[in-house]
Amino acid sequence: MTPKLRLSGVAKSFGAKPVLRDVSFDVAAGESLVIIGGSGTGKSVTLKCILGLLRPDAGRIEVDGADVTALRGAALARHLARFGMLFQGGALFDSLPVWANVAFAVPGSARSRRAAALETLARVGLGSEVADLRPAELSGGMQKRVALARAIAVAPEILFFDEPTTGLDPIMADVINSLIRKLVTEQAITAVTITHDMASARKIADRVAMLYDGAIIWHGPREAIDRSGNPFVEQFVAGRAEGPITMAVRRG
Repeated sequence: MTPKLRLSGVAKSFGAKPVLRDVSFDVAAGESLVIIGGSGTGKSVTLKCILGLLRPDAGRIEVDGADVTALRGAALARHLARFGMLFQGGALFDSLPVWANVAFAVPGSARSRRAAALETLARVGLGSEVADLRPAELSGGMQKRVALARAIAVAPEILFFDEPTTGLDPIMADVINSLIRKLVTEQAITAVTITHDMASARKIADRVAMLYDGAIIWHGPREAIDRSGNPFVEQFVAGRAEGPITMAVRRG
């Protein structure tokens, strides 16, 4: 079966600095893949290449079997419309009320957009009482849920999550992880999450891949992460300072 998303040998450098050198993985339709790795290992650059915001220097990116590596103009805009994105910092518009943030990309009249926003907010556990508030009036966890609502409001085919629990306390982080897991399970949404938070990885993932030194060095089902047999993965999962991973490997 053709995967929903496939990367084959994707490489990207900035000047003389290589960031990605051989990134390859598949994501099946309705599957949740979590890419783990330390800060500066190229996780965000990988997402930007998939979205077409950065063009790889080499390799191929496919969605539903179609090559999307070098899209431009209207074709790129149509490609981007297939994705929903939860940014690391939420990236909400401070000048807009919550409902307008959620419905930002939803077509239609103001009334229909507001109704769609309220329905979507309910899906992430927020009531109508927050609809007319500004993001600054919400807690960090509520802002994350609003950002999640915006990501799913247009019914995307693929959802990207960029460090979805950054800045949250452990309980609220678990709330966000549970919401993401519920979306993937109940709506069969294809999801790709990048994180260094192993609690997130264990809860969100169907499969896990580890990015290190510009390449995927291990991938497998979530249940296999603690018996990977890979010393890099073992060190990262355990959070040990000692091991083959050194702070010298920083790839942006």
